[in-house]
Amino acid sequence: MRLNKQQIFRFAKVFILIYAILGLVLYYAQEWFLFHPVTIHAEEKFAFKVPFKELNIEYDSTTTFNLVEFLPSDTQNIKGIVLYFHGNRANIYRYAPFAENFTKHGYIVLMPDYPSFGKSTGKLSEELLYEEALQVYKIAAAKYSADSIILYGKSLGTGIASYVASKRNCHQLILETPYKSMTSLFNRYAFMYPLNSILHYKFPAIDYLKKVIAPITIFQGTDDWVVPYSNAIQLKESFKPTDEFITIEGAAHNNINDFSQYHQKLDSLLK
Repeated sequence: MRLNKQQIFRFAKVFILIYAILGLVLYYAQEWFLFHPVTIHAEEKFAFKVPFKELNIEYDSTTTFNLVEFLPSDTQNIKGIVLYFHGNRANIYRYAPFAENFTKHGYIVLMPDYPSFGKSTGKLSEELLYEEALQVYKIAAAKYSADSIILYGKSLGTGIASYVASKRNCHQLILETPYKSMTSLFNRYAFMYPLNSILHYKFPAIDYLKKVIAPITIFQGTDDWVVPYSNAIQLKESFKPTDEFITIEGAAHNNINDFSQYHQKLDSLLK
């Protein structure tokens, strides 16, 4: 059936309206898509299976960065410190079990919660996330030399860890389920929008990795539907001869820790 001009005009108006509404949702609700924090009252006492200390960085009148320092059982033979930048959900409680991957090898793990996550306060922004990460590095660097500092990023935290590694020296950078950039991830579903103008959070990890001097190791699962394997593998474009991309067959976004291949490689890096 051939459409007349009036019908075409009506369809065009509906299309433009839907396009505009979805664009507004993307612009104003992107933090809802990206961040899923769970707050913890400042007076609540943490409880973890491994020894720990709680730290706070008073950044300004409205912003406090809350961190947990997980300690190895043998505090007399510390190998170094791991700065662990976690994913986009809940708070430190969700990621604390992974600290043992490092403490069992004699490393301290310093894990911050992002603003509005856990006990941390402040208004989220990409710039503030970077600033918090640099403050965490500053704490580590006050006690440990760069060749004793490992930067570790998981999911959302891979962009943050990559940024720090591009600005500060470290022994190595380890990334679990990383993305090329946040723009590239959104482009998979919203390619019809000017994402560079719409997105408040870009996390251009690939640009940061090109400036990283330290060795880089990436872990990525083939069944990851949050960060598709096809997206993460593009990070190899930034690689140096010392860098390595580890493919975990069958692993999804949140279960790489369940695979022996991951632990074998991580253990070898930490030894």
